[in-house]
Amino acid sequence: MATSINEDVALIGRIQAVPAMLRVVCETTGLRFAAVARITDTHWTACAVDDRLGFGLAPGDELPLDTTLCDEIRGSHRTIVIDHASADPDFCDHHTPRLYRFESYVSVPMFLPNGTLFGTICAFDPLPVALRQSTAPAMIESFARLLTVMIEAEGHQRRTERALSDEQETAELREQFIAVLGHDLRNPLFAINAGTELLLRRAPDDRARNIIEHIRSSGQRAARLVEDVLDFARARLGGGITVKIEPCPDLADALRQVVAELQGIHPQRVVQLEIGAVDGVYCDRERVTQLVSNLVSNALLHGAQNEPVTVTATRDEQGLRISVHNMGVPMDSQVLAQLFRPFSRRGSNRPGNGLGLGLYIAYQIAVAHGGTLQASSSAEQGTLFTFNLPTPA
Repeated sequence: MATSINEDVALIGRIQAVPAMLRVVCETTGLRFAAVARITDTHWTACAVDDRLGFGLAPGDELPLDTTLCDEIRGSHRTIVIDHASADPDFCDHHTPRLYRFESYVSVPMFLPNGTLFGTICAFDPLPVALRQSTAPAMIESFARLLTVMIEAEGHQRRTERALSDEQETAELREQFIAVLGHDLRNPLFAINAGTELLLRRAPDDRARNIIEHIRSSGQRAARLVEDVLDFARARLGGGITVKIEPCPDLADALRQVVAELQGIHPQRVVQLEIGAVDGVYCDRERVTQLVSNLVSNALLHGAQNEPVTVTATRDEQGLRISVHNMGVPMDSQVLAQLFRPFSRRGSNRPGNGLGLGLYIAYQIAVAHGGTLQASSSAEQGTLFTFNLPTPA
């Protein structure tokens, strides 16, 4: 990721080990100026400085690149060590030592893990210092390798922090979006549905009634989609779907009502209901019926059209068990593995397939109850969804 020079200067400034490194360089070599520099195609920029000469450079100050020895370093990728510049056959006529009035000099390139030249650790002094035969260059090279690792780690941390900040901002935007859905969409949909109910009572003929029925069914479907999105948002952003666990004395009647409503929407299909003694279970009645509605709707959509959908509810000492079964094309293991993820639509192109949130929401309702929702599918046995709700301890 590209960064600005100011960001790189700030990055070096955050690495607490840098001042100690430069202090060790000065005290070990006897050189009285040391710096970590950032190098670009045109400039040398000081990122950190230990200045015992009063040279006058501070972090952020720049030098023109062509006044330094950086072109030599960029070309050779090697450390430069000068003991006595005015007597050195390679540098006695070079403009840089004369311009900055130094005799002894060492500069070690710093290469990032991707091979990019970040800059150098350099040091110099107006007096000659025997550096070539000392351990100082090797020590500074070790510092350079260590510092590049720190630079990469610090940069990674900053990128992670920025990504987290961006994610938090995105989450806030999502919450605002959900608020719009919750208030600005639900209210007009409620008005549409209420208005169609009134219009149906006053429909002058069958043609008008059919048009109004179509508007009402479309409005109801849109309202269900909005509720699915709201439940998705609650599950993903609000720490999970909330449930109110309490004794449910009429769970059997509630399940029959759900099945009757879906049977009315699909009059050509057969939905078989087998309910045992389930009243008195501790659960959230509305959420459990929503779970069953989602499972039955899924079975009606994906199951064989000429085979019944069977809903079974039983209760024993272990707890409540509700299952929904249908025959049809079995799901393979890859589909089963993705089944309870949001926006999973199983490749169906049938009308009314929705957003692919029904099974995800059903699963979240099961989890919110402290229960489980499992699925199995085979050509011989068909597809079976089972919701298990353990009896409270």
